[in-house]
Amino acid sequence: MLDTQTQKKLFAAAKDMLNFSYVPYSKFTVGAALLTKDDKIYTGCNIENAAYGPTNCAERTAFFKAVSEGILKFKAIMVVGGPEGVIKDYCPPCGVCRQVMMEFCNPDEFEIYLAKSEDDIIVYKLKELLPLGFGNADLNK
Repeated sequence: MLDTQTQKKLFAAAKDMLNFSYVPYSKFTVGAALLTKDDKIYTGCNIENAAYGPTNCAERTAFFKAVSEGILKFKAIMVVGGPEGVIKDYCPPCGVCRQVMMEFCNPDEFEIYLAKSEDDIIVYKLKELLPLGFGNADLNK
């Protein structure tokens, strides 16, 4: 589990990303802060599209930014969100985002932090949110 200072730093970074969400349809903003194994933070926001399918979640935005820069090892992600930028409840990642996490993270180790505030944070291991997840090791069975 990450120390309190790191959790607060990730929360602040994720919350800041709510300001950049492009959500003209749902009005539901989401921000994410992804922590690499070497303690660098990559952020992301959700970006909607009128065709809906091309919409990209905040979590995937953060992962794709990191991966596009050659980073492939991650510790944790903080996710926050709510209607019109107001955090009212925990905002868990969708199934597609969980599958992307499975591609790059060890489900027994990778931590997903969900926050209502910097002092109200819950944490899950990826394996808890994606039981029986399918990953690259399954392709070799």
